[in-house]
Amino acid sequence: MYHRKLMILFILAGIVVWFEASSWAVPLESLISKENLPEDWILIHGPQTYNKKTLFEHINGQAELFLKYGFQKSVFAIYQSKKNREDQIEMDIYDMGNVIQAFGIFSRFRNEDRPGGFGLDSFLDDQTALFYKGRYFIMLYASESNPDLLIYFSKLVSSKISDTSLPPKEVKYFPKNELKPGSIQYFPEGLLGHKFLKRGFRGNYTEEAEVKDKVEAKDRGETGGKEFHLFLAIFKDSQEAMNALKFYKDDLSKKGKISSENLIQFGTSALRGEDPYQGKVMVLQKGFYLLGVIGFEKKENAENRLKEFIEKVK
Repeated sequence: MYHRKLMILFILAGIVVWFEASSWAVPLESLISKENLPEDWILIHGPQTYNKKTLFEHINGQAELFLKYGFQKSVFAIYQSKKNREDQIEMDIYDMGNVIQAFGIFSRFRNEDRPGGFGLDSFLDDQTALFYKGRYFIMLYASESNPDLLIYFSKLVSSKISDTSLPPKEVKYFPKNELKPGSIQYFPEGLLGHKFLKRGFRGNYTEEAEVKDKVEAKDRGETGGKEFHLFLAIFKDSQEAMNALKFYKDDLSKKGKISSENLIQFGTSALRGEDPYQGKVMVLQKGFYLLGVIGFEKKENAENRLKEFIEKVK
């Protein structure tokens, strides 16, 4: 009797989880609005759906990247102004499977920090709007410059998405001090170009330049600070993370340099060295993460950022 009750509870729990997940995965076609459109605007094409096999027919040059990030299905539509047929907005809505993959593909397309105020995070310029919300990544392109219209359509789509997933927690781990806004990216494999690091996040930072360097850089139209990176690799458990750290050490021993200077202040499972292509690096393990800083010049500055990073990682 006990085992039977336990089995029933297990089945019911599974049904609840399935129901919650499936309730977020609304039919993509329903996200394409046919009503509540801006005045004098109509839907002239779509919704047209694509799957893993047919995505190449729609975005041949970018389909492989989407598939790496977990693409499931997409829908495409075109809106047009009644007053001017040349004035159109193309809309692509991609189901990426989960919020971390949706953020990931969004992070690869956003090239600077220009938030539009919709979705979990967004990018907006005169003719383009990008955002992600829950498991969905949305792209809008306007044939004419009209950011206000892009905002309207973006918010219209966002209001139809019921997925309440929060942004990936790892994004908040990155210290804000010296962080280049909008630079945090997620990679589903080969973080920093290393297979053994697998998936993870990378953020771009800029070292504070000396006064003399600032003046010279300003004369050249540059920022003056050297760019470096903080990164966070994710593994299934602490043992796998420790194994990856060993692979990293072996790789640096063969291709770069291992420093004899220790990182006791950061913990025992850590290493310091120099990558022949990416510069100086400090890496350590914390739980099922490997986190580090790479490409820096100022040792003290890099250590400070790494300390902040460690404190934030839970």
